[in-house]
Amino acid sequence: MQFDKQISHPIHPQHKLKLEYTETPFNCNGCKEAGIGFQYKCLQCEFHMHKSCALARSTIYRSFYKKCEFQFHHAPPGPALRICDACGKNVLGFVYNCRSCGFDLHPCCANLPQVLDDGEQNLYLCYKLSSPCHHCGGKGRGWSYRSQCKTYNLHVSCVKELLVESWHAIYLNVDKNKVREMQTRIPSLKGTLGNNHAGERSGGKGNIRKCCQIAGGAVSAIVSAILGDPTPIIAAVVGGFMSK
Repeated sequence: MQFDKQISHPIHPQHKLKLEYTETPFNCNGCKEAGIGFQYKCLQCEFHMHKSCALARSTIYRSFYKKCEFQFHHAPPGPALRICDACGKNVLGFVYNCRSCGFDLHPCCANLPQVLDDGEQNLYLCYKLSSPCHHCGGKGRGWSYRSQCKTYNLHVSCVKELLVESWHAIYLNVDKNKVREMQTRIPSLKGTLGNNHAGERSGGKGNIRKCCQIAGGAVSAIVSAILGDPTPIIAAVVGGFMSK
């Protein structure tokens, strides 16, 4: 799909926004969430927007909410604090809202692919988990991705908690203390997956190793999707950051 290389946007009318690619996370001036990969950027004002925010459709539908029609808003509707029903995080900027049901979605969450390719196998977006998340051990907390083999589950909210805040700390100077936490907060999942396979018989070590490889690719793919660019290139870049 081809996209315009330069656009005008109503929240930044003074200058054109140019389509660019970056491997450094940025803060989107539209939804106030982190981003990476393709962005629309003002070269004069250092104004950044996710591609999905800059080119947001006025109305979208998600299969999880069959009776809902989500309308795009430049600001959360009403005075009350809004919460994204996909990731459970506060809505501070652009949002998709269903007026009849009151559901809200960040633009990047609203555009999460139903299927992600992590380089090893497909990951499927789920509304509810039937087995525990490999990070928090729970089943609730909004949307999740599940591996094709059904042995690996991770909440979208857990990915945000573990990575986006740390990236904000490093690149956006939100909280310097989080920089020191980054390496210990990355969800390698090796211990968790090892415990899950502890009861397996011969060949168990091979299964553990395979699942850990799946987990690493899955986390990279999910993070890149949450940050607005669910492409294999950006997933590889994210994996590179995480392995440092």
